[in-house]
This record gives sequence, C-alpha cells and structure tokens, in this order.
Amino acid sequence: MTTADNMTKTIAIIGGGPAGLAAAEILSKTQHAVTVYDAMPTIGRKFLLAGKSGLNLTHAEPYDTFASRFGAANDRLRPALDAFSPKDVRRWAEGLGVETFVGSSGRVFPKAMKASPLLRAWRQRLETRGVTIQTRWRWVGFSDSANDHDLVFETPEGIRTIASHATVLALGGASWPRLGSDARWVPMLEAQGIAVAPFRPANCGFDVAWSEEFAARFAGAPVKSVVATSQDGRTQDGRTQDGRTQDGRTQGEFVITRHGIEGSLVYAHSAALRDRLEAEGQADFVLDLLPGRSLEALTSALEMAPRKASFSNRLRKAARIDGAKLALLREVIRNADRLPANDLASVLKMLPIPLVRPRPIEEAISSAGGISSGAIDPSGMLRHMPGVFVAGEMVDWEAPTGGYLLTACFATGRHAASGLLRWMSGAD
Repeated sequence: MTTADNMTKTIAIIGGGPAGLAAAEILSKTQHAVTVYDAMPTIGRKFLLAGKSGLNLTHAEPYDTFASRFGAANDRLRPALDAFSPKDVRRWAEGLGVETFVGSSGRVFPKAMKASPLLRAWRQRLETRGVTIQTRWRWVGFSDSANDHDLVFETPEGIRTIASHATVLALGGASWPRLGSDARWVPMLEAQGIAVAPFRPANCGFDVAWSEEFAARFAGAPVKSVVATSQDGRTQDGRTQDGRTQDGRTQGEFVITRHGIEGSLVYAHSAALRDRLEAEGQADFVLDLLPGRSLEALTSALEMAPRKASFSNRLRKAARIDGAKLALLREVIRNADRLPANDLASVLKMLPIPLVRPRPIEEAISSAGGISSGAIDPSGMLRHMPGVFVAGEMVDWEAPTGGYLLTACFATGRHAASGLLRWMSGAD
C-alpha cells in the first residue's frame, strides 16, 4: 500500500438506518473521515418503530435454515450473512451492553424489549470513533460538476454539494415513508442508468371484500390457533420452532380488519399471495380452523351432532367453533349451514378466504423490489458507478418477519463497507 493509500479520505454514508449505521461501524475502524447523512430529524426511525413490538433482532434457528429464508436472493446474500451471522448479531448487541434472549418462537430479542437503548449505545460508539452524523440533510442527487459523484443535499441552510471519495447508499425501500424510507432516490439512480425493480409491499396485510355487517362487528377480532397455507405455499421448508411445516403450512393467528386481514400468520404467506394476485388476479388464503382434528374425526363428530340443534350449537358442540371463527365461516361460505357433514368438515379444514389486493405499501412492514442484482457487483458496488456502494432494503431482496430483514440489513451494510475499503485500497 502506498503513502497515498494511507491518507485520510472522505466517505459519505447516505441513510441512518440499520444498514447505513452498520456500514459506518466498519468504516469507523479506519483513519478515514466518515459522515452519515439522514433526511430525518433523527436517525434510525424505522428501527425504533420496530422496537415498539419488541425489536426482533434475528433468529436462533440453524444457520443454514436461516440463510435459506431469502428466496431468490439466497445466493446473493449468503456472503454477507456468512460474515455477519445471527450469532454475530447477538455478540454485537451484547458488546453494546444489550443482552439478548431467545423467545419460544426462536426469535431473538433484547432483554429490555426496546430499540432505544441499543440505538443510543450504537450511536455513542460511532461518534466516539469519530463518525459524524448529519441529520436533516436530504440527498437530492449527484452533482453536474466534473466529478459527477459529488453529492448534492438539501439542508436547513440551503443546497450543499459534498465531495466524497466513496459513498455507501443505504436509503431503505418504500414502506413507512413517513419514517424516511420514501424511495425518492429511485429516479436519481435510474437517471444514472441503474436498473431498479418496482417496489411492492412485503410482510403485508390484504384487502378482503367483507360484508358491511361482518366488518363492523368483527374488525379487530383475532383468529387464533389456526393453520394457514397459500395455494402455492411451498415456500417454507423444514420444521422450525415458529410452526412452519414441511408442506408450507404455518400455524399461528391473525387479525380481522375492516378492510381484510393482517398479522403474523398472514405475513408468513404474503409474498406467495402477492405474487399469485399479480400473476393470476386472484388468490385464496386457505385456513384450517381445526388443525388438531383430522378430517375423518371432524366428519364423524358433525354427523353425530343433534340434527334439531341450531347450526351454531352444532358447531360449538361438535367442533368447538364459535365467535370469530364461526362468523368467518358464515361470511366466506354463505350456505355453510346447509352443507352435509363431510362437506362442512372439508370447509372447516380448508376455508378459502378470497383476497382482493395487498394493503398499500405505505402500511407494509417491508418492501420487495429495489436496485436490480445485475446492477451490483459482488462487493456491493454499482457496476456503472465506481465508488458508489449500496446496502439494505434499497436492494432487490425481501425477507419474512422473524429477524431476517434486520439481520440482512446489518450484514449488507457491513458487506458494502468492506467492499468499499477493498476498492479504495485497490484490492478489487
């Protein structure tokens, strides 16, 4: 390495979420001048929102299973995940003074069940190492100057142009735009010839054409202890601690909303359901309302129920179906009370809820789509823009809930930063 290689250089990280801060942490160990720019008044806003429900940092299932949860992006993400695995996430958090534990589902949480202590400790570490954090600086594109990689920002003091030797873009996807992930960067990169796949909702709820009466009465009601599958639901293999089975069926619960359905059980199948809706214009969320009863046993119990009893009493006594489950059955199968026992049992074991569309991306936990994989080299650098690296949810990959998304954001941020250092040293 020459003397010039050892000189302090200016590195810009645009985006103060998990991927950007993870990149800053790697770069903070060097002599370079590192600045994180964020458009919002504070960093990590979506990270803090995730912490309101417990901050699911990662998952404790076997690593090879964990690394297989990213669908078409499995191979592309594997090097980053190998370098910063779920075990590494836990060690990193504990190095910041945040102890973690494994929940009954296999998900990993901070013992405090909050994001704010972790974010405070993380920021303090970065600033102690010399990282500058600049908020209310919105990136608006590249400069028209001779150095076309100079960065232009809208700031409280007006337009500023910053020269940077290398840049990490970690601007997020398109979900929860009010927290900063608003995808305003898409036209700026497309103008540079960078291919960007359209953003779509991921880990989202769905609209269902409920009757007014049903929606008014049961909006907010949970539907518990059911098993669900999407029609092509072979997206989850192996049995894990969170109830996934070898045939793609998932056990859990969801919530009826005024507009449709949402909740963890829905999110587990949202990618397959969304893709089927896009491809065919229709999709059913199929429920087994009685996963502990075989079809044969249920049919027999229904046949033995007193014929003079009302339909609701028959189901309550023979199948222990009442409340929201009974209402859901009546809503979806309008002639359910006239079905013979064998057909009724079949419906209870495979109740198809017809979906209309995914809920808007602004409501989704995360997003699919982003910078196409072909536009990025293995180090995380844009092929058409040497010195510009990308990480996190702005890249075209998606992950289910369960700590996968957050771990991959950490990992890709660190991977991009490592690639940037190799590039600046001339190693790549």
